[in-house]
Amino acid sequence: MTRPGPGAAPAVGAPGTKALNFKPSMKRLLGLLRPEKVLLGMMLVFAIASVVLSVAAPNILGHATNLIFNGVVGGQLPSGISKEQAVGQLRSEGQGTYADMVSGMDVTPGVGIDFSAVGNVLLFVLVLYLVSAALAWSQGYILNIALQRTIRNLRDSVERKVHRLPLKYFDSHTRGELLSRVTNDVDNVSTSLQQTLSQLITAVLTVLGILGMMIWISPLLALVAVLTVPLSFLVTAVIAKRSQPHFVNQWKHTGKLNGLIEETYTGHELVKAFGRQAEVEREFGDRNDKLFESSYRAQFISGMIMPAIMFLGNINYVIIAVVGGLRVASGTLSLGEVQAFIQYSRQFTQPLTQVGSMVNLVQSGVASAERIFALLDADDEEPDPPVPAVAEKHLGRVAFENVSFRYREDQPLIENLSLVAEPGNLVAIVGPTGAGKTTLVNLIMRFYDIDAGRITVDGVETRDMTRDELREQTGMVLQDTWLFGGTIRDNIAYGDPNASEEEILEAARVSYVDKFVHSLPDGYDTVIDEEGNNVSAGEKQLITIARAFLAKPLILILDEATSSVDTRTELLVQKATAALRSDRTSFVIAHRLSTIRDADLIVVMEDGQIVEQGDHDSLVGAGGAYHRLYSSQFS
Repeated sequence: MTRPGPGAAPAVGAPGTKALNFKPSMKRLLGLLRPEKVLLGMMLVFAIASVVLSVAAPNILGHATNLIFNGVVGGQLPSGISKEQAVGQLRSEGQGTYADMVSGMDVTPGVGIDFSAVGNVLLFVLVLYLVSAALAWSQGYILNIALQRTIRNLRDSVERKVHRLPLKYFDSHTRGELLSRVTNDVDNVSTSLQQTLSQLITAVLTVLGILGMMIWISPLLALVAVLTVPLSFLVTAVIAKRSQPHFVNQWKHTGKLNGLIEETYTGHELVKAFGRQAEVEREFGDRNDKLFESSYRAQFISGMIMPAIMFLGNINYVIIAVVGGLRVASGTLSLGEVQAFIQYSRQFTQPLTQVGSMVNLVQSGVASAERIFALLDADDEEPDPPVPAVAEKHLGRVAFENVSFRYREDQPLIENLSLVAEPGNLVAIVGPTGAGKTTLVNLIMRFYDIDAGRITVDGVETRDMTRDELREQTGMVLQDTWLFGGTIRDNIAYGDPNASEEEILEAARVSYVDKFVHSLPDGYDTVIDEEGNNVSAGEKQLITIARAFLAKPLILILDEATSSVDTRTELLVQKATAALRSDRTSFVIAHRLSTIRDADLIVVMEDGQIVEQGDHDSLVGAGGAYHRLYSSQFS
């Protein structure tokens, strides 16, 4: 079959083909949460309540500090006089600064610390923190439910999309690259949302709440604290802009490395046989180095955000401490208010620091999200007709009428091909490699859509039928066998999940699976591993034939089903396929011409064209292309 191999054409939506469009991708990623708006609303209410209580606590704790400080100062003043008298006495003694501070305090001369009041305040603050923590836990629990549902829906969307993609999409992407998007990128989006969304929401609410409290305590100190915010955002934006391309490259090289690993492990024996270990190791090392470099640069650059914001926060802390001390000394603010403000200033920079530390996770998650969106946005295969046509009689007549097809617009393959397969006939398709034999049968199955002409089954054009209906009438036995991890019985029943035990056993007997299955320790319950290594190539082929037999197809396609088995097993496969072909229209792609001598029609293809057609005797006698192929095998 002639078709573009992986990487032969630019991949649809391949990572790295364009710069990451951060804002639209981030908006679309958050849009995935829309179905969970009720849970998110509940989460937001809990988050606001938690933040309000946690923000109120330092101000109340500042009251406890005032009680202690007022008690200490009051105990040092003479008893029996008023606060105004004490202030006047201090001024007369030349202690003006101390007098200013006392005038701004709520003290009673001669009265010390009220420990009972201090204890009540501390107990109240403890209750506030406990309730705030419980609300924060509830917020995280609800958000986790919403996020897990969202990721589950995203996986479902990716899975459904994979089944809607045309075959050409898989031709232009390596399996490792596709698996990386379906698994690694989805997991990375999940991790990014789980580790950032809750903290981001809490951080924003905390900043707003703390900012309101700071303005209420001292507008001047609030202005000093707020000056660091635009600087923090500017630093974050500058660093993030430089690190984002490296995150894109990180996930691009991750996909490429996964593709190489998947190919190498799948063909491990072949790599060993041809002595290409050193070459594979060099290529792995090269791709691993590129992944290391992009990952290192992304993490190193984005990792500069948090230290930079912490540095700005420390400068802000020093300025607030100095200005606040001067305000206490002048009596404008109480010590408790300054202490609360310093707490608020530290809490104010902490959310900004958290946001800075999460930027790399957000960037990585959005980069993965864009790769997933590229998969989801890829063109679907052409939809089925809204009102599908149904043949009056299901006989199995297949006709090609002036069919043209090419994988690429600039590379013609099949041009104006016409062919008729009558019901119950065996049509053998032969020709050199790349002649278009497998392409021809793929067009029957509508794995690809033709460019011109039409293909009909019992008079109905295949494009007017649903793909499910077309493929229910068609069975395939391919050269490359595919078995899934399960029992032999399950693999046979894959052809018809509703088949009875008797029907499964009958299919096994007709296809000669029954001849070898009893030699296995568990018989039909023998579990086949993912690679099918516990049964031989010929036994796997017989199982696929049994599967096709159980499906009872009207049209049968055999793609060189005996090419990879020994002579003895080939005879069994030939007998099994002969039983399978009985009363069915069959298309057989064959390289061993001895297996198709009894075909009703032999079609000889070269370069996408039918150059000869007829039965075996007439084609040999014509001395043309078929005669040359036949002579090359039996001369």
